[in-house]
Amino acid sequence: MASDLETRAKEAFIDDHFELAVDLYSQAIDMDPNNAELFNDRAQANIKLNNLTEAVADANRAIELDPSMAKAYLRKGTACIKLEEYQTAKAALETGASLAPGNTRFANLIKECDKRIAEENAELPQQSLDTSANVAIPPASESTDENVETIKDAQPVVSSSNKPKYRHEFYQKPEEVVVTIFAKGVPATSVSVDFGEQILSVTINVPGEDAYTFQPRLFGKIIPTKCKYEVLSTKIEIRLPKAEIIHWRALEFSNENNVPLRTNVSSVTQRPTYPSSKPTSIDWDKLEAQVKKEEKEEKLDGDAALNKFFQGIYQDADEDTRRAMRKSFVESNGTVLSTNWKEVGSKKVEGSPPDGMEMKKWEY
Repeated sequence: MASDLETRAKEAFIDDHFELAVDLYSQAIDMDPNNAELFNDRAQANIKLNNLTEAVADANRAIELDPSMAKAYLRKGTACIKLEEYQTAKAALETGASLAPGNTRFANLIKECDKRIAEENAELPQQSLDTSANVAIPPASESTDENVETIKDAQPVVSSSNKPKYRHEFYQKPEEVVVTIFAKGVPATSVSVDFGEQILSVTINVPGEDAYTFQPRLFGKIIPTKCKYEVLSTKIEIRLPKAEIIHWRALEFSNENNVPLRTNVSSVTQRPTYPSSKPTSIDWDKLEAQVKKEEKEEKLDGDAALNKFFQGIYQDADEDTRRAMRKSFVESNGTVLSTNWKEVGSKKVEGSPPDGMEMKKWEY
C-alpha cells in the first residue's frame, strides 16, 4: 500500500537514510501518482541528497497537484537558492509566504534571495568575459549570415539515464539555445515543460508507457519568461533565450566546463565546426538533413496529409504565390485556395462550396 511505503519513507528520512527515502517515496508515487504530499516529501529528501533539479521537479509537481501547499513552494525556493536561481526562488517563496503568513522561514529566505540578487547585479559587469584576445577561433567550413552564428555543438549531451527513451540534441545561436527531443507521435497533452533561471525540466507522460523525464541544470542562465516550446509530429523543439550572449561549451553545467566564451557576433563571417568528443566525428549537417527527410516522408492520412501538402506549397512559394494563397483562403472562408496572384489580386474571391452544399452567411 502507498500509505505503508510513505510511513517507511518518513522513518528512513528521520534516520538520515535519504537515498532509501527517495526510493520508497518513488514506489509510493507509482501507486498513488496524484498525491501532492508524496512529491513534496520526495523533494525534501532530494534536497538532502543535493539532487536539486529533481527536487525542483518534485516541488513543481506538488504545486501542480495542490497549488495551496505552502511547503511545496518552500521546497522549490530552497532548491533554487542552492542552484543559485535566486529570482525563481524568490517568486516561489513569495507565493508560499502568502499562503503561510505566520511562517518566518519564508521571510528569512526571501531576504537571502534579495541579498544574493543585489550581489549578482553589482558583480555582473565584472563577470562579462571577453576572451577574444586569447581564444583560438575554430576552423570554418561554410559561410553564414554576417549577423547570425548558428553553431552545431558536437559534444554529446548525456541525460541522467544510461539508456534514455528519447534522443536529444542541441545547437545554439549567440542569443539562444535550441534543444530538440526526438519523440515521434507524442501528443502535446502528454508533454510538460518548465523553465527556471538555469533549469530545464521536460516530462513526457504517455498513458500506458513509462514517463520520460529530462531535467538538466543548464550551462548558463536563460530568460524563463521568453522560453517557449513546440510539440511537432517527430520532435519537441525547445527555445531557450540566453541571459548573456556567451558560447555554451555544453548543454549541462559542470565544474569542468563552466568558463563561458563571449560570442563576438559582428566578427562572425563563417559557420564554425567543432571537433567531436568521440573518436569519429559526427556530420551534423547530414544528421539534420536526415531528420528533415524523415519529417518530409512521414505518411499522413486525411486532413493531416492535405494540410502538410499545402504547407509544403506555401513554404517553397514566392511572395506573390503566398499572398494569393492567404487572400483566397480568407476571402472565400476557407473554400478556395489559389496560387495565382494575377487572378485573385484585383478582385474579391467568392466562396466555392463542395458539390451538394451551399454557403450561408452567418447572421448575428
